[in-house]
Formats: sequence, C-alpha cells, structure tokens
Amino acid sequence: MRFRPGAKLDSGQVRDRRGGGGGGGGRGVAVGGGVGTILVVIVLAVLGVDVPVGGGGPDVSLENGQQLSASCESGADANQKEDCRIVGVVNSVQAYWSENLDGYREAPTNFFTGSTQTGCGGATSAVGPFYCPADQQIYIDLSFYDDLRSRFGASGGPFAEAYVIAHEYGHHVQHLLGTDQKVGGDREGETSGSVRLELQADCYAGVWAANAVETGFIEDLTDQDIADGLDAAAAVGDDRIQQRSSGRVDPESWTHGSSASRQKWFNTGYRAGDPRRCDTFAAGAL
Repeated sequence: MRFRPGAKLDSGQVRDRRGGGGGGGGRGVAVGGGVGTILVVIVLAVLGVDVPVGGGGPDVSLENGQQLSASCESGADANQKEDCRIVGVVNSVQAYWSENLDGYREAPTNFFTGSTQTGCGGATSAVGPFYCPADQQIYIDLSFYDDLRSRFGASGGPFAEAYVIAHEYGHHVQHLLGTDQKVGGDREGETSGSVRLELQADCYAGVWAANAVETGFIEDLTDQDIADGLDAAAAVGDDRIQQRSSGRVDPESWTHGSSASRQKWFNTGYRAGDPRRCDTFAAGAL
C-alpha cells in the first residue's frame, strides 16, 4: 500500500494521547468467561464495537498532538512513518464515507499507550482497538499491531494495519445508521447479533478498500495488500483464537465470527465496492 506523495494529510483527525498520563483501567472489559488468560480479554474486544467499562472523561496530550501535526503533513510522510500511515488511512476511510453516507460525521482516532479514558470509561491496551459509541471515537494502542503478528499469527504489513482501522470506522457507520441497536442482548453465538455486527464491519472495511484509490490519498493497493488484509481478518477469527488459546472451539461463545466468515465478508465488500451488499442481518446471510 502506497500513498500519493503529494496528498495532504489532515492530522487533526487523529489525536495523540501517548505520554499524556492516561486514565486508570476502570473495571476493564467484561469478558464474561473463557479460559482466563489475557488473550481472552483481547479476543473479546479486538476489533470490537463497544467497551462496557466505567465512566470517565478523555485525556488529551496537546503537545503530542502538535508533534503529530508537524510530522505528518503529506502522503510522502505516510510512506515513511507508521504514525503518519495511520493518519493517511483515517483520512482515506473518512473521505470515502463522507462522500457515500448522507449525514456522515467525522470521528477522531486516538493513539494511546497503556491506558486511557473514553466516553465508555477507562480502557487499557489489553482490550485492543475499539470504537466507543458514547463519544463516537476510535481508540488504539499501536502496539496492538505487534500483537497481531506475535499473538495472533498474522503476517502483518501496512494494509493489515489499515484493515483494523477501516473495521473500526465500520462500527462508526453502524452507529450513525442505528444498526448497532439491532444487537441488544444477542451477544454470543455463531449467528448472534454481535457476530453479524462484526462481520458487517469487516464488509465495510472491504468496501473502503475497493474505493481507497479513488479517495485521493492512496496510490495503489496490490494483490498482496488484499492478501494481508484477509490474513489479518482470519487471524482474529473466534475459532482460530480459541484454538490457539485453549485448544478447543466453542461456536456458542463467539462474538466476532469465524476466520472463514471474516474473510468472506471482507471479500464481499471488496469485490462489490458497495455497502449495500453488506447486510449481514438479512435472513440467511450467515
């Protein structure tokens, strides 16, 4: 994945809280059972839609935000630095949805280290990247990308990182459309509302990928980029994570979907390039 060198980045869409002190972990993520390792915490929250934790206001490091603005100005910067690459992805994803979703409201992405406060309460790096509907913001500790490779066995690569961000913005789109309200208490199981929500966010990520070049920020996506995205989607499938962590697979406890279904729905969005093809809540969709 390469960015257009002359593309102008809007670093104002990303807030850098790293080194800003962070908030406490609150009550953490409601894991609701499992094998009891830290991996399970990540399993249930990674690429997730919501983090049900205690209250608390945001913490923002203005100094770090200013540094990000100064260092991430163009697509050339995005081709050289990971921080700037994520800024470029955020810009591209939001450019797509701004043009294709009536009433789209931009949502900032927050970089943090260790722990932070959100509109959904305190959160730590263990929860993985997540979208908080209460404040309509996305949160990520960039060390997650190392976990994606070391803990989840993904091949990595710039587009694997982009897939994660695009998935979280898929949750923002769902919130704006009210789709997240369809889930209710249907939180676990192979065909649960939670799984349908996650697979739709994967599909939305694929839709963005299909249109990424047209946003003006990205120069090209290669077959290898898409393969890296599909590999990342498979790596965070419930079945693969359960197999790696406990040696057994329990579809009744799934919250995000199998590796195969995550790949299928990302690919559905990518091949169609149309969010209307992402109705995972339709009868017979799963």
